[in-house]
Amino acid sequence: MARAPLLQLTDISLTFGGEPVFDDLSLIVHERDRMALVGRNGSGKSTLMKVMAGLVEPDRGARVVTPGVSVGYMEQEPEMAGFSTLGDYAASGLDAGEMYRVERAGEGLKFDPARPVSTASGGERRRAALAKLMAEAPDLMLLDEPTNHLDIEAIGWLESELKQTRAGYILISHDREFLCELSQATLWIDRGMARRQEKGFDAFEAWRDKVWEEEDQQRHKLNRKIKSEARWAVEGISARRKRNQGRVRALQALRAERAGQIKRQGTAAMALTSGPKSGKKVIEARGIAKSYDGRQILTAFDLKVQRGDRVAFVGPNGVGKTTLLKLLLKEIEPDTGDVTHGTSLLVAVFDQTRAQLDPEMTLWESLTGDKEMRVSGQADQVLVRGQPRHVVGYLKDFLFDERQARAPVRSLSGGEKARLLLAKLMAKESNLLVLDEPTNDLDIETLDLLQELLDDYDGTVLLVSHDRDFLDRVTTTTIAFEGGGRTTVYAGGWSDYQAQKAENTLADRETHAKKPKTKDQNVTRDKQASKGLSFTEKHRLEELPGLMDRWQAEITKLERLLADPELFSREPVKFRKASEALAERQEKLMGAEEEWLMLAEKAEQAD
Repeated sequence: MARAPLLQLTDISLTFGGEPVFDDLSLIVHERDRMALVGRNGSGKSTLMKVMAGLVEPDRGARVVTPGVSVGYMEQEPEMAGFSTLGDYAASGLDAGEMYRVERAGEGLKFDPARPVSTASGGERRRAALAKLMAEAPDLMLLDEPTNHLDIEAIGWLESELKQTRAGYILISHDREFLCELSQATLWIDRGMARRQEKGFDAFEAWRDKVWEEEDQQRHKLNRKIKSEARWAVEGISARRKRNQGRVRALQALRAERAGQIKRQGTAAMALTSGPKSGKKVIEARGIAKSYDGRQILTAFDLKVQRGDRVAFVGPNGVGKTTLLKLLLKEIEPDTGDVTHGTSLLVAVFDQTRAQLDPEMTLWESLTGDKEMRVSGQADQVLVRGQPRHVVGYLKDFLFDERQARAPVRSLSGGEKARLLLAKLMAKESNLLVLDEPTNDLDIETLDLLQELLDDYDGTVLLVSHDRDFLDRVTTTTIAFEGGGRTTVYAGGWSDYQAQKAENTLADRETHAKKPKTKDQNVTRDKQASKGLSFTEKHRLEELPGLMDRWQAEITKLERLLADPELFSREPVKFRKASEALAERQEKLMGAEEEWLMLAEKAEQAD
């Protein structure tokens, strides 16, 4: 069945700072498209999304949104002037009485609608922008890095919501697992051109490599042809000057074609070298505990980190992962217990807040002003793993061009700031890497390279990340925060942790089921079952009868229409659409009835 277009871009051209971003780019987004928008950092993904949203006007070309179609865009840096709370901002544009949608999104995305805008962090503001988009439920959602600043639980909630929605959406994300789970098509932005494949992100890399291989073969053939024609021109043109001027012009055209080809951006030439080996024991924590403002962050925590370990810390935002890193590095003191370090430790830290970067400094100053990288008497040199390098040459290793060297850090994108921080970190020798959310904003290719570098790194790695695929690729031990200051150590990465946790839960249930229930246990169970409904569940219980009545009325109407025995032969398209609509509404009604019964039973137990 053909799907209706939601949005169409035709012959879009756009130039920033004299450099073309897109030239004659065209694409169509259809209803229920579930598309991954991919490309290297700086390829124009976010810019293209803003063109789709109508926020950036192209130099040439047309943007057409089908009448009646709503397009929503998740702002990276939402403008909240005039709003008192995050909830006020997220609910703006909604009808009265629809605040429950924001409350529901707030529960899933873990942001507090009552938080004053004046005290909200950047991550909280982004979550509010995402909640606003989810609450508005437009026909087409444009999501630019929605998983940044979300923990794994919130990412799981968002995945579930997007799987269930009937809206179309386009995703930019560095999270492979997220893209593989949700995308059914891939839009690839490469050197100003848009390519589309009707397969999800899991098929992207094979497709990309095939396209590049074909390009290389065509370039090789073109070079051979130019070489052959050039040899003919040297050896034979003098004898046949007039007769072969066309062939000379053809050679000039071939050379012009080669010159006009846009070279692919290379991979960052990052390198990570460990310094002198540390002792076999790197860190040992014995019975450490920490609390803040009466809240227990960590309770009786023990850990031994050996040289070469890759240890990941996972858990919801705010649970205390960064605090534990600071305890292990002795940056803060535990309330009880102690931490000891092994010998000869050289520590390098990647800070998720990018606090090591001064936004007002230029990239040049950011490197040359670092006392550990400074070369005495050489204003244009930096010390890279003990060897002097020209600052521009080193920046080029991380895909910055010469013009950017004198630009302020604040002008960089999130991915560029992450690369600059990696440049500072990788210039220094280390044998203990502490990476706090290193994957935010990095493109897929740079993530792949970082993973390979960590594989070959001789030192020890402590890692905090919500990127499940990256955790699986890198870590050998996972420490999970389970609430109330409790932690559990699991062997392996994220998938191993999930499997072991499921096995442990099943074993606990089986053990519990074999034990006879006491009176006190039955009372506890009854109390837990009767905690009552959440705000969202109460609203849903009130909303469902009206929805069921509406869907039943629509079902009755469609059944009357389909009762016409001549409809199929007279209007086959109308018959097919009515049949599909009937099946859809019957499914909705059945699901709503089951949901209402469950919520009604829960409410009755609470009374």
